[in-house]
Amino acid sequence: MPSPRSPQDAPHRPAAPTAGHKPAKQRDAFFDNAKYLAIVLVAMGHSWEPLTDGSRTAEALYMVVYSFHMPAFIMISGYFSRSFDMRPDRLRRLVTGVLVPFVVFEVAYSLFKRWADDDPSHPISLLDPWYLTWFLVALFVWRLTTPLWKAIRWPIPVALAIGALASISPDIGDDLDLQRVLQFLPFFVIGLSLKPEHFQLVRRREVRILSVPIFGLALLFAYWAAPRMTSSWFYHRDSAQELGAPWWAGIVMTFALFACSMVLVACFLAWVPRRHMWFTVLGAGTLYGYLLHGFLTKGSSFWGWYEPAWLHKPLGEIFVTVVAAVAVTLLCTPPVQRMFRFAMEPDMKWAFKRDAAELARERTKSGAK
Repeated sequence: MPSPRSPQDAPHRPAAPTAGHKPAKQRDAFFDNAKYLAIVLVAMGHSWEPLTDGSRTAEALYMVVYSFHMPAFIMISGYFSRSFDMRPDRLRRLVTGVLVPFVVFEVAYSLFKRWADDDPSHPISLLDPWYLTWFLVALFVWRLTTPLWKAIRWPIPVALAIGALASISPDIGDDLDLQRVLQFLPFFVIGLSLKPEHFQLVRRREVRILSVPIFGLALLFAYWAAPRMTSSWFYHRDSAQELGAPWWAGIVMTFALFACSMVLVACFLAWVPRRHMWFTVLGAGTLYGYLLHGFLTKGSSFWGWYEPAWLHKPLGEIFVTVVAAVAVTLLCTPPVQRMFRFAMEPDMKWAFKRDAAELARERTKSGAK
């Protein structure tokens, strides 16, 4: 996310300037806007899931949004991971901004399910991420492998090949949600390979205009496909065999969905505002919105909030969409960030040795005084 860290960039937000230091580089409003809009789409998609069985339109919207919202998030994560190496300070940020939140929220979600779903036997397992925490596991693995992707000659084809092989390998199992880690990997590697000028290309006026009919065609195709295919393909958490398809379908779907996702991500980014908006500041809190809204999403299902028949009508579906957008927006706000920073961005200086470079910098500063 990323400090306030976001899922994609548990490392994108610069630290606040301190006395005697140059101000931190200003955040790019475009990427904060993109992160905020992507997390709103994530929340909307989760809110639509209980509505898809009885509404072909909801299912079509669900499939289109799921085809690009996480790929967009992951690509931005990769883009802001380009400078990652094994330097001690970056490893510390990886632990405090990704690994620690994973442990905290994996335990919290497991306890929540035990209580809210009246399921006291639900296990607490760090090897089997439940619900949203898979993304933190994936981000941790992807970022650790960043130096490797930067070193090899053809990173994107290799990542695509790995994703395709994962889609036909049911024996991978559920440990650390490796299916998702591997099947979503190409989008992270794409992000590592992007340069600022690539984002300038998709923000051109002609791309924005072209994106409108492309989204329209995607919705029409999804409306046709909704009763003919399972949306589970978009989760990238199962092999083809586990979805009841022949093995070769995994390879075909990997490349087909990758192409569709890349086109729709470009269309999405084309419409992201590049100037500072009222919601730009919320882009720094998307990890908060991502992890916290899951309690509302799961709780609404556990507690039967979707049972009223009117929620499954068009006006009810609009109401659910608006509530999801408002809720995740509130969860990205600075007051919520301050409240949950202890879990999302713990300092934890006590847990790490001070590296030689840091000590040398401090000695230089004290000598200058």
